Amino acid sequence: MKNLFDLNGKVALVTGGSSGLGVQLATALGEQGAKIALFARREEKLKNVQKDLEAKGIEAMYVVTDVLDTDNIAESVAKVRDRYGRIDILVNGAGVAVFHPAEEQPIADWDRTIDTNLNGVYYVAREVGKVMVEQKYGKIINIGSIHSTVAMTGLGLSAYVAAKGGVKLLTKALATEWAKYNITVNAIGPAYFESEMTADIIADKEFEDVVKTYCPMGRVGAQGELNGAVIYFASDASSYTTGQLLSIDGGWTCI
Repeated sequence: MKNLFDLNGKVALVTGGSSGLGVQLATALGEQGAKIALFARREEKLKNVQKDLEAKGIEAMYVVTDVLDTDNIAESVAKVRDRYGRIDILVNGAGVAVFHPAEEQPIADWDRTIDTNLNGVYYVAREVGKVMVEQKYGKIINIGSIHSTVAMTGLGLSAYVAAKGGVKLLTKALATEWAKYNITVNAIGPAYFESEMTADIIADKEFEDVVKTYCPMGRVGAQGELNGAVIYFASDASSYTTGQLLSIDGGWTCI
């Protein structure tokens, strides 16, 4: 029987690839055989991630990229295509989290959150989409959140929820437009996983009570628990699945 999850010969581009979930997902794809291209702004961290991937036998490159600079994105995508000849998979993982009560939120923080978490997803998808349309094949995986679906009491999440909710419907819109080109567009909606971005929140003792109250499993996500979803959406196993957001949340969005 054919291994539907085999990614040998595929090229995967991962934004937010210098830390956190981006590194985990890039590693998971690489371990299934994909060649990896990493986008992020911090070159020293990108170098270290590339070395770690190569130490595992995964072919990898990186390009210093700002997901809010459309000219920079176009140049970076061209570099990946020049090296590998194609881009089969895009994981849109770059993001920020800045929490304020809605009535006190600085406009600059609202703009930064919407720009990075929603506009950046579109800017990269648009540029990579051009490559995928031409090659008549592609797998786009946007990183949403449980906050693509629900908000939360006790945290000032208005900007983050607005952005991640937008990712959910952007995913559906792109899936609809690009289905005719054999491109699937899906999203993963993680609950809280340990990462550089969430470290301070998870370390807060009060947040432990929030998790116990709102997550039926009573814990945050562990490293590796997103891997199955990203491999599914990146592989031929999901050839008839598009426009979907899969919540990986320990049951958080069930209640």
